[in-house]
Amino acid sequence: MMKARTHARASAGATPARQARTPRHGERRPVARTVTRDIVRLALLLGLFVAAPVVGDIGSCGQTPEDLDAFKFFAIKAQLDCDRCTACGILSEACARACAPTLDGVAFPVGCYPLAHDGEVCLNALYAASCGAYEEYMADQGATTPTECNFCPLSEGPR
Repeated sequence: MMKARTHARASAGATPARQARTPRHGERRPVARTVTRDIVRLALLLGLFVAAPVVGDIGSCGQTPEDLDAFKFFAIKAQLDCDRCTACGILSEACARACAPTLDGVAFPVGCYPLAHDGEVCLNALYAASCGAYEEYMADQGATTPTECNFCPLSEGPR
C-alpha cells in the first residue's frame, strides 16, 4: 500500500525532493541563493550607473576644440576672485591684486594651450569652492591651485 501511495504522488505531479520549489507564505528561502541573487542584481544595477563615462570625460560635451582666450579667462577669474575675497572676508595681497587687475600682457606659459572647456571647468570649481578653500587659493604664501585650474603643471625637469 505504501508503494502505491508514493507512486500515486509521483504520477500526480509532485515535485521531486531535489528540485527547488518556491517557498510558501511564512517559509524562508535558502539563504545562499537569496544572497547570491541579491548580489548579482546589485552588481548589475551598479554597473549601469557607475560604468558609464562622466559628462566631459569624452570630449567636452560635443563642443569643438577651441583654445582658451587668456585675456577673457584671466579677466573673469580676477572678477570671481575679487567677489569671493569680498564675500569670504579674505584680506591678502592676492585679493588686492584681483580686485584691481592689470591684465596687460597676460598669457599662458610657453607650450601651454588649454581649451575653452578647461577654463569653464576651472571657473566652475572656483565658484563652487568653500571660503576655507578659497583662502588657501588666495594666500600670499603657499597658495594652492585647484586641480581643475592647473592647466599646465610645471615640469619636474629632465630625469
